[in-house]
Amino acid sequence: QVQLVESGGGLVQAGNSLTLSCAASGRTLGSYIMGWFRQPPGKEREYVATISRSGGSTKYADSVKGRFTIFRDSAKNTVYLQMNSLTPEDTAVYYCAAMANPTRLYSISGADYDSWGQGTQVTVSS
Repeated sequence: QVQLVESGGGLVQAGNSLTLSCAASGRTLGSYIMGWFRQPPGKEREYVATISRSGGSTKYADSVKGRFTIFRDSAKNTVYLQMNSLTPEDTAVYYCAAMANPTRLYSISGADYDSWGQGTQVTVSS
């Protein structure tokens, strides 16, 4: 099973940018569909973005479309989430997740993902 470690979270002002990293160990990330999810304070976990095994296909939640970009670096075995034009509504703990199911192309459901990182806090001040 792949182990995932997120980093890059922090406190930023609204309108600024932040890039989260999700470093993998134990397995090559190229075998997994990767996703980013987040859990705002007092709310349930929600889908943010996914990227295909090849990196050629990405999907986003409507709330982040046009502002966030998910991409992967195979050489570094890492997946990233570039977040621009941040708003206080983006404040959350962000998690990366890996899905091994070879029959799926993507999923917005966290239940479909097999491995999760510990999360990294992103706080956006107004």
